[in-house]
Amino acid sequence: MDRIVKKRRVYTEALNPYFGYFYTIKKSLRKVATKYQKIELVDTDEFGKVLLLDDITQVVESNHFMYHEPMVHPAMCSHPNPQNILIVGGGDGGIMNEVLKYPTVKRVELAELDEGVVSFSRKYLEAVHGGGFDDGRVNVNITDGRKFTEDHPGQFDVVIMDMTDPCGPSRMLYTKEFYRLVKRSMRDRAGLFIMHSESPVSRPGAFSCIQKTLKSVFKSVTPLYTYIQMYAVLWSVTVSSDETDISKCKPSIIDKKLKKYGLDGCLKLYNGSTHAAMQVPYPYITEILSKPSRIITDAKAEFPDDFLH
Repeated sequence: MDRIVKKRRVYTEALNPYFGYFYTIKKSLRKVATKYQKIELVDTDEFGKVLLLDDITQVVESNHFMYHEPMVHPAMCSHPNPQNILIVGGGDGGIMNEVLKYPTVKRVELAELDEGVVSFSRKYLEAVHGGGFDDGRVNVNITDGRKFTEDHPGQFDVVIMDMTDPCGPSRMLYTKEFYRLVKRSMRDRAGLFIMHSESPVSRPGAFSCIQKTLKSVFKSVTPLYTYIQMYAVLWSVTVSSDETDISKCKPSIIDKKLKKYGLDGCLKLYNGSTHAAMQVPYPYITEILSKPSRIITDAKAEFPDDFLH
């Protein structure tokens, strides 16, 4: 946000200390400050409306499916009968909107720390949440996501963590101890946990540590790789479970499930073919994962490539 191009405000964001990206802003639509952070809604040339939290891009209106679909559907299609879902974070409602597309879903618990994000998104980002906040299956809990997870053992089929990057208060949601709480919150061993797991390009250290930490808790850990334009880099999403191995779900089975759920042809990124394709790592990613990394714990929650945006 340091220069003007053709009467446009230019927003720049760092992906690590050495590179980043930009997009242009036509105008600021709304600004508020909550107890926890600054919220701004801007109108952009590339993405339409964009939600910024503390000047960091959180969700875009135009192609949010690039993030939300791989964060939801690989787990929901791999679980035998996803009924009870926990979303940690996700106050913009995008994850919730994708989850509610499944007719099997009976209950969605949304645990979001900042009520301001929920009320702001509910009012200004209907294109993202799709009116899901008014769905009778949804319970919005304004609370610390870690505490909510700890207080609800044995209840969920799928847990989805849609948090900011691992810094500040969010850092304690990327530790071995928290992942154990997630595992404890599942109804049975078929339960799945899905989360964004940083970029192997811009933050290889964080990506590698997240993988090692998840593997210290869950028996099956499968990273997925996809390009997300609002992050301007190859990104990763990781699905973990003790019993459900998503790598064994063949494309034909995924497509049959999507048809069964009434989602055949309705999604823009996810289907049986992409379910399989996103699991294939480039050789350089395999090399990253072969190098030593450490398990992130409550006592030592910092990542090797932490940086300030």
